[in-house]
Amino acid sequence: MSAPHRLSLERIAEASRLIDPVFRNSPQFESEPLSRRLGVHVILKVETMNPIRSFKGRGAEYFIAKLPSSVRRLACASAGNFGQGLAFSARKYGIGLDVFASVNANPLKLDAIRRFGADVHQSGHDFDAAKSAGRTHAAAHGILFVEDGKEPEISEGAGTIGLELSALPSALDAIFIPLGNGALIGGIARWLKHASPSTKIVGVCAAAAPSMEHSWTRKKVIETRTAQTIADGIGVRVPIPEAVDDTLTLVDQIIQVGDRAMVRAMCQLFNEAGILVEPSGASGLAALHLCASHFRGHRAAVILTGANLSASDRMLF
Repeated sequence: MSAPHRLSLERIAEASRLIDPVFRNSPQFESEPLSRRLGVHVILKVETMNPIRSFKGRGAEYFIAKLPSSVRRLACASAGNFGQGLAFSARKYGIGLDVFASVNANPLKLDAIRRFGADVHQSGHDFDAAKSAGRTHAAAHGILFVEDGKEPEISEGAGTIGLELSALPSALDAIFIPLGNGALIGGIARWLKHASPSTKIVGVCAAAAPSMEHSWTRKKVIETRTAQTIADGIGVRVPIPEAVDDTLTLVDQIIQVGDRAMVRAMCQLFNEAGILVEPSGASGLAALHLCASHFRGHRAAVILTGANLSASDRMLF
């Protein structure tokens, strides 16, 4: 008898009832202009129409909802969106929060984290350096350090996206999911491998931050020296072992996309669907462009994960 998976179908279903309604049941529809252009039935799952403009509120909300009442302060590291999600829910539950971000983090995202009441600390030149500083701070002050991608509840909250997509009238042939620390793809894939086993799970990494693709290919954690991509949401240099293990059993393919391809996809989503997303949020569509011929006439979903654009991102349009 095989051991139970660390991500629970029962808890994903529970999360769909527990997390704040502002994050649930996001729009999911076929984009006719994109479908005509690619020759694929393109289903857009829009995770940007909520108070933090990203999917991160789902997992953060479920994680905090399941905490013991004795926990009164948390620490985390974030490129911006996860910090917003955790700050939103921490404020709601009356829990203090320290968010560690790099000195190069998107200032608009950091301002939003502060508005939700969290304390922001900037340290290091990339996300993983900030994470190291956050761990040190948490250990020194006896605070629980929350690691996005490691905590199962965060993946399970994100898995509610898969639950909602499985309610579509017709099953998906493929789904393209931005792949950073792995929480999103782990949760969605866990649900869909149960509810729609024929759906191909495709992760999308930034070509300049390929650590998760390398880890999946070689079946072990592979760190990279840099992660210099405009897509800060998927700019991971040091993978989380638990998240890598999840991809090995749940993910069918991982594709790398370049920054220019993500910019083209951003512009296309704006021009043809009227949807504004940040670079990582457009990475799924960029990947679908690369392999559209393999899915011609089929149904493929793209997760639009976030719309917190930096000032430089806005100059791309």
